[in-house]
Amino acid sequence: MGADPADEAQPGFMLPLLLFAGFRAFIDEVHAELARQGHPDLRPAHGFALQAVGGAGVTAGELGRRLGVSKQAAGKTVDRLAGLGYVERVDDPVDARRKHVRLTARGHDVLARSAAVMESVRARWADALGGERLRDLERGLRTVVPGDHFRLDASTWFGA
Repeated sequence: MGADPADEAQPGFMLPLLLFAGFRAFIDEVHAELARQGHPDLRPAHGFALQAVGGAGVTAGELGRRLGVSKQAAGKTVDRLAGLGYVERVDDPVDARRKHVRLTARGHDVLARSAAVMESVRARWADALGGERLRDLERGLRTVVPGDHFRLDASTWFGA
């Protein structure tokens, strides 16, 4: 019996493709479960935006900076998320001329559900790969990823 092709050195372009495919598989599974739990209209880009809004809320301008998009694009995202019931606009506590975007109860709910589902998916990956192997992968990625690795503007990086 021959060697497993997966054990052989792969061309350099395969690593980012495999990382992206793993990311897509993970996120697609999370969103399928969130849809079953009552959040069928939520998209991955919405998750980045909800994380950028955070617990304290933001102005549309700050949301745009966090997501790497214009204030107008951030406003459209807020409109969509508000229409779905995940965020609301309220008077800014510091400057009454501005509006503040904050999570609604539905927004907090989906973030809590998302965290729980991600833990469940990670546990399945640990079962499939082996817990130590998955921890080695996570440690290895932390070693090679730059310090600002938790940027939320990933969707715009792909041109979306």
